[in-house]
Amino acid sequence: MNNDSPKQPAATACDGRTVFPILFAVGFCHLLNDMIQSAVPAVFPILKTNLGLSFAQIGVITLVLQLTSSVFQPAAGWAADRHPRPYSLAAGMWFTLCGLVAFSQAGSFWLVLLSVALIGCGSSIFHPEASRIAQLASGGRKSLAQAIFQVGGNSGSAFGPLLTALLVLPHGMRAVGWLAFAALLCSGVLFRVGRWYKALLTRGRGVAAAWQNRRETAGSGLSPWRIRAAMSILVLMLFSKYIYNACITNYFTFYLMEKFGVSVGVSQMCLFAYLAAFAAGTLFGGVLGDRYGRKYVILFSILGAAPFTLALPHLNLAGAIVAIVLAGLIIASAFSAIVVYGIDLMPNNPGMIAGVFFGLMFGLGGIGSAAFGWLADRTGLDFIFHLSAWLPLLGIAAFYLPDLKPGRDAAQA
Repeated sequence: MNNDSPKQPAATACDGRTVFPILFAVGFCHLLNDMIQSAVPAVFPILKTNLGLSFAQIGVITLVLQLTSSVFQPAAGWAADRHPRPYSLAAGMWFTLCGLVAFSQAGSFWLVLLSVALIGCGSSIFHPEASRIAQLASGGRKSLAQAIFQVGGNSGSAFGPLLTALLVLPHGMRAVGWLAFAALLCSGVLFRVGRWYKALLTRGRGVAAAWQNRRETAGSGLSPWRIRAAMSILVLMLFSKYIYNACITNYFTFYLMEKFGVSVGVSQMCLFAYLAAFAAGTLFGGVLGDRYGRKYVILFSILGAAPFTLALPHLNLAGAIVAIVLAGLIIASAFSAIVVYGIDLMPNNPGMIAGVFFGLMFGLGGIGSAAFGWLADRTGLDFIFHLSAWLPLLGIAAFYLPDLKPGRDAAQA
């Protein structure tokens, strides 16, 4: 094969092979990144006591973390699409490292805000570019690649609070600084990924030529109007998925304790079962997406969960646990398919699309958490679980997603 051919885009430079070492590397770093980010809200009770913060100030800290983690992601992805920087991921992780060190030593509210803003900026740099690298290493198995990347993040989100309980509760806020070693390890791994990325980009006639060729040869075959309509449907899918997920991750433990009288420990184990199923479902959906097509996985993952979410408020304890585990397993299978479908719609901007979807994921999670908390104070936990149970039915809109041209939404193994 002539590596200097103008028809060879960067995205196919790995000769059709799935580069699993790169996929596992970015998935592992996603685990570390999201573990660090999920550890921040886990220490809020300690931070509130140490600094005498109000709930309003805790809300502002959460807002700054969510905004810097979400709003900047599309811009970071857009910049990476136009000016790829192979070592930007490793450099970006130093924002997270500096933020962690400052957070562990923060003695004032304003220093806490600066610290979480740095952590959020590191996350914004990481997600869109790492997702794009996963696509480049996919060898055509794009849903599987995205799923491997995403399951790392889901696992990190699950382990973050557990790690915080083991480290921070016994040793205090200064122990948060020990997580800086995770950021340092992540930066080292991403530096090696950057070397692979740089070699991939330069296999053609330089970085600029490779990405220009990619723009010339890629396309979804749809009109701009249909692309905008399809993207709107994908955003609605994310809304139904992550607003419901916010309800479960933030209030399911309280729901179990109030309705069934279980202990805090038992409720936390039930939540962990949901989060574990959520991580497994992400990988499961990636495999199915490459085999049967992204659109059908999106339909299944959203609508398939509806019977379990609707039944949940009416079940006993054992039934509720089974229902929420199955709902998490099915709902989670959507995300990798949604991201890859969006990239197939706009293949010239994979970083920006990943940034938009990951940004929405963080943003919708924060909005959903606040909204359900406000509603629960006024109506009770049982009401919000009855209300949120209907959200998966918004997946009906996925029937209107267009069938992409052959080779885009079909298996490419």
